[in-house]
Amino acid sequence: MQHDKVGSVMTTEVVRAEYGTPVKEVARLLAGHRISGLPVIDADEHVMGVVSETDLMTRQADLPGRREPAHRFRAMLTRAARRQEARLKARTAGQLMTEPPVTVHADDTIVEAARTMAGRHVERLPVLDEEERLVGMVTRRDLLRVFLRPDADIRAEVVGEVLVRTLGLAPRGVTVEVTEGVVLLEGATERRSDAEIAVSMTRQIDGVVDVVDRLTHRLDDSRARPEVRAPHGRGDDRLHGR
Repeated sequence: MQHDKVGSVMTTEVVRAEYGTPVKEVARLLAGHRISGLPVIDADEHVMGVVSETDLMTRQADLPGRREPAHRFRAMLTRAARRQEARLKARTAGQLMTEPPVTVHADDTIVEAARTMAGRHVERLPVLDEEERLVGMVTRRDLLRVFLRPDADIRAEVVGEVLVRTLGLAPRGVTVEVTEGVVLLEGATERRSDAEIAVSMTRQIDGVVDVVDRLTHRLDDSRARPEVRAPHGRGDDRLHGR
C-alpha cells in the first residue's frame, strides 16, 4: 500500500517572483494568472518566502494615521509591528514576502500536505525536491482530488493490499463495502490483532473518509503480545530522576 505523493498532483509550471521583482509586477502576475499567491526564489531556485494577495492588499492599504511620523513610538514597536511597517513601504517582492515559507516535498504524501495546509492555515504550498529547490506548487484543490477516488478503487485496495497481501486472509472472510469513501468492514478474523491491523491500514488508504468497524475475532491475542521495554541504563535512571 502506498499513498499518492504530492508530486503526482502538483502543478509544475509555477508562477514565481525574484527578490527584486517590483510590487506592481507581483500584482500583475497574481491578477493575470488568477492565483492567490506565489513563491519568491533566489538564483538557485530556493524558496525564500511567499507573497500572497493579503500581503499585497496590506501594502496597498492607506490606513488613517499610517503616514504619521513613527519615531516617537519606535521603541515601543514589537518585531511584528516593525515588520508590518516595513511591508507598507515595500517596493519589491522580497521586501513584501512572508518568511520563512511553509513548504512540502514532492515525495511527501498527500495526507501530510493536507495536514500542513490545515495546521498552518494556508491554501497553497511550494513543492521542493531533494535539494530544496522549487519544482512545483500544490493547492487545496489539487489535494481534494484524492477524495474523488471511486469507491470501487478503494474497495479493491482494501481487499487486495490489506486483507490478502498483508494479512493473508481469504477475500470472502471479511465483507468490504465502500459508500462515498466510508468503508464498512464486517466479518470475523482469526486473531484480534488481525482485525486491528485491518482497520488501521484501511484508515490510511487514500480516499477513505471513515471506517465502520464491525469485525469480530476468534482468538484474543492481545494478552500474548510481549511488552516492549527500553534497556535499563543511565538514560532510564535520568528519566525517573535517579
